[in-house]
Amino acid sequence: MIAMHSEALVKLALGNLKCSQKELATHLDVSPAQITKWKKGEHMSLTMQDRLKKLADIGELNPAFVLWSGSKENSLKWKKLIHYLAELAHDGAETGYYTRPLEDEEGTLCWSTFHTLQEMGVSIPKTFPKELDVDYNNLEDGELQELLENPYSSVIYEIYASLNSVYGFYAAYIYDLIHDDHLDLFDPPGCDIEACLLSLSACKIEVDNDIAPNFRKFRHQTLSDYAKWINVVKEKAFRAGVPLKAELLEMVYKSTDELDHEAEAESLGINSSRLHPDIYMNELLVGMRIIHQVLPAIMKKLEIDEEFELDPTDFSIR
Repeated sequence: MIAMHSEALVKLALGNLKCSQKELATHLDVSPAQITKWKKGEHMSLTMQDRLKKLADIGELNPAFVLWSGSKENSLKWKKLIHYLAELAHDGAETGYYTRPLEDEEGTLCWSTFHTLQEMGVSIPKTFPKELDVDYNNLEDGELQELLENPYSSVIYEIYASLNSVYGFYAAYIYDLIHDDHLDLFDPPGCDIEACLLSLSACKIEVDNDIAPNFRKFRHQTLSDYAKWINVVKEKAFRAGVPLKAELLEMVYKSTDELDHEAEAESLGINSSRLHPDIYMNELLVGMRIIHQVLPAIMKKLEIDEEFELDPTDFSIR
């Protein structure tokens, strides 16, 4: 994301000032070569980011989001629509958990939404669609229906509605594991699991191939990544003897309706005494290890260790 910041900021500053890279370098008191490095994604200090934001005149808007939108004016309109759709979807949540990403406390929802759309192959129009440029606070039922039938607003809304289900399951069964200091999971894969929930949510919607031509490839890669990350969480929890109240891979492969049911049951305390079978298997293995350690000492104490012979065929099914 920092790399995208650097590249986007340089492009926006050049476009707003209508100057060359050499002129921009002089203005910033850096070499033209440094401008080229930033355009290729090299890290940029926060101080320099602030200077370029002022030159680009984008305020606190995400530079990559502005660049994808086509202009600052367009990005403000997309931001307004995105927040309206997020609120609309959030009001329909049925998991018993707040969908925090839709509240956009960190101001990343617009960027992550456009990033997900681009990964799916959705082409963002460089001019904000006129049919979406309406007063969202005074929509009548018919106008709301038209809004949700637009291919762009429709896919965004469906992703957000899916996010309610995915985040509900995540909050119910995975959040505490990732933020458990003893498991040390927040750095990869934990941070990836949390940061990419919008992409996982997009995998669970139905979308026309005409608007999202890369959807199948995007879905396959996202599900593969999540299966890998979740298995790391399961393994660490298993080794630490931490109980799992659900099969965590359900978040990856189950439908939104199924995730809603699982999350709501947990929020209501229905699953409070339920342990996933993995924890029983862990207890069984621990017991077997103890027997393996103690049994030889018992046999030696009874002085039967030398005369005892184990026939492995006794364990075969004939």
